Amino acid sequence: MSVTYVMTARLPVWGIEAFNRYEDAVLLLLAAHGGRLTRRLRSPDGLTEVHLVEFPSTESFERYRNDSRRQQCRTLLDESGASVELLELDDVEP
Repeated sequence: MSVTYVMTARLPVWGIEAFNRYEDAVLLLLAAHGGRLTRRLRSPDGLTEVHLVEFPSTESFERYRNDSRRQQCRTLLDESGASVELLELDDVEP
């Protein structure tokens, strides 16, 4: 059974460029861990970004999070000043 995560990032104006460089690097790593970006949404001012991602398991998500290539990009995320919230969510039947 797959696992769904929602990531919300709130950025200061001065951090948008560093955040975009971080995302360009780390989103490429999703597939290596079975992950898939299903939605990427951004506010008109560019200060808020939301990602909906799916992984085949919690373990595959943890492998993605601990990937050394992703860790090497961490300074870009820190430089961006982003405030990041991550939630694991389940589908709700209507």
